[in-house]
Amino acid sequence: MRNNLDRLGLENNRPQDDNASITSTLNFVVPTEIVDLPSKGMFYPPEHPLHGKDTIEIRYMTAKDEDTLTNQSLLKKGVALEKVLQDIVIDKNIKIDTLLLGDKNAIIVAARKSAYGAEYETKITCPSCGKQQQYEFDLNNCNIKEPVDLDSLSDMGINVTDRGTFTTQLPISKFNVELRLLTGKDELFLAQKTREAQQSKKEIDSLLSLQLRMMVNSINDVTDPKLITEAVSMLPARDSIKLRHTYKTVAPSLDLSHDFQCRACSEETRLEVPFTADFFWPKWELSKTSLWTIFHTKVSWWLVIYRSIQSSYWS
Repeated sequence: MRNNLDRLGLENNRPQDDNASITSTLNFVVPTEIVDLPSKGMFYPPEHPLHGKDTIEIRYMTAKDEDTLTNQSLLKKGVALEKVLQDIVIDKNIKIDTLLLGDKNAIIVAARKSAYGAEYETKITCPSCGKQQQYEFDLNNCNIKEPVDLDSLSDMGINVTDRGTFTTQLPISKFNVELRLLTGKDELFLAQKTREAQQSKKEIDSLLSLQLRMMVNSINDVTDPKLITEAVSMLPARDSIKLRHTYKTVAPSLDLSHDFQCRACSEETRLEVPFTADFFWPKWELSKTSLWTIFHTKVSWWLVIYRSIQSSYWS
C-alpha cells in the first residue's frame, strides 16, 4: 500500500506513533558523579579493579533504588542497601562486598547527598543528659581521613606489605602480627553475628574479639584460623589495645563526627552521624518500620567496629 501511494505521488497521511514520540521525548540519562575514595586505592590487592584508583564513579539514585530499599525479601536477607550500592556503581567489575569500609561509607554518603541533599535531620540522644532531640548534620562536613604516608607508618613500627596488609610487633607477647583492613563482606558477617547476639540477648561487646580476629591475617606467619582465634582470645590487654590502635592508625575512613551542643543541658561534644532510617528517607514517615531494619544492622556493626577502635584508650 505504501509503495502504491509513493508511485502515485500521493502523501501518506497515516498517523504517527504517539507512544514512540513520547518515549523519545522522555528519554533521560541518569547523571553520574565521581566519589573520592579514602583509601586512594592503596590497600587493594593488584588484581582488584580499584587497585591504585583514588576515585569511583556512581550514578544518582532513582525511584527504582528507593523501591529496592523497601523490598521485603532483600530486607529479610539484610542486603537491601548493598543491592542499591551495587546497582549505582558504574564499573560492574567492582563488587561492593570487596570494598574497604571507609570507601563504602564514602559511597553511601555521596549517594545520599546527591539524592536528598547534604542536610540530614534526625533524632539523637544527648550522651550527657539522655535528652532526645532533633539535630541537623551537614554531610558536606564529612571529611576524608587519608592514609598515613609509608614513612610515618614505618616510624611507628608499622610496615605495609605488597598485598595491602600491615605488620607490627605486639609489646607484651612480641608476636609479629599481620593485619588487614575490613571489607563489605566482613561487615555483612559482623552484622549477621550482631543480629544473632541480639536475638540471644548477648552483649554486643562479646563480638569485639570476633572483630579483632577478623583483622588478623597471621601471627608469626601462622595462618591457621583456629590457631589464630585461640591466640587472639589469650592476648594480653596491652597487645589487644595495640592491635586496635594500629588498625585505627592505618585505616582510611570518612570522618563522620560533628560538633554537637545539647539544647537541654548545653553539653558540647563530638557525635558521629547516625545511620538511621532518616538517612535515605528524610522527613518521610512511609514504611519507617521496614526502613529501620536496613540501618539498625548497620548501626550495630558500626558500634562493634568503630566504638571499640575509637575508645578512650587512644583519645
